Amino acid sequence: MNKVVLVTGANSGIGLALCERLLSQDTEGLQLCLACRNMCRAQAARSALLTSHPTAQVALLQLDTSSISSVISAAQEVKLRYNCLDYLYLNAGIMPNPKFDVKAFLKGIFSRNIITMFATGEGILTQKDSVTSDDLQEIFATNLFGHFLLIRELEPILCQAGQTSQLIWTSSSNAHRSAFNLEDFQHQKGTQPYSSSKYASDLLSLALNTHFNKQGLYSSVICPGFVMTNLTYGILPSFLWTLLMPVFWLIRVFTNTFTLTPYNGAEALFWLFKQKPELLDPQAKYHSLTSGLGKIYTQPHGC
Repeated sequence: MNKVVLVTGANSGIGLALCERLLSQDTEGLQLCLACRNMCRAQAARSALLTSHPTAQVALLQLDTSSISSVISAAQEVKLRYNCLDYLYLNAGIMPNPKFDVKAFLKGIFSRNIITMFATGEGILTQKDSVTSDDLQEIFATNLFGHFLLIRELEPILCQAGQTSQLIWTSSSNAHRSAFNLEDFQHQKGTQPYSSSKYASDLLSLALNTHFNKQGLYSSVICPGFVMTNLTYGILPSFLWTLLMPVFWLIRVFTNTFTLTPYNGAEALFWLFKQKPELLDPQAKYHSLTSGLGKIYTQPHGC
């Protein structure tokens, strides 16, 4: 029986790289669904995948995780299409209007914390959030709540007798406990809503395992490392990235978290696809890592 895999945020970056890797391993045994907000980009991604894998089963689904109505409509469509869902990759995410603290960057680049600064963005990045039409903070809604609502709406095809299903969250090295406050879980009052939402997804994954493991549904969290994607490129002007890239390649000799490419960043997502979820550590975050010689591998660390 074909495995049904749904990936949110699949039209570019790590999501698209994951889809390519999944199809490269097993073109015939997968039903792949790209759940995306922008259908023009989704169609382009599907065409690219089918060019490489002409016999693949690749469907599209319109999904905007920042919109409650979009999530509910998408979930209804999924339940009409599929009797079960084997893998749900919760990958969609935004970091709108990131602001770069030049003073903190210049201070950090000459400190012993330079690698941590580059790898996590801690201390040098802030974001300006907005409010959705559902009166939710946009980053909270897109990165966390929309995915949680999707899971709850898809329970009938995720939790079935005799079936094992897996939720896999794309978290971040920017998921800092210090950014999250349970009394302000939407992060309305802070300046690091992205970091807060990613740390909250780590916590939510733990809670989902407690609630759903007995029903055959398992949740895991991954960290892609420092990856150059559209989200990353939006932080700084392009000429600065051009200047910094040689520095990043040099730093990768000393740290394994600089995965840099979406293909490498998707390593942990791909690795989890090949594991039995009931044998995984529910309290671990699985990191995509790259050695100084370019070898990619996955390693668990505590959430």
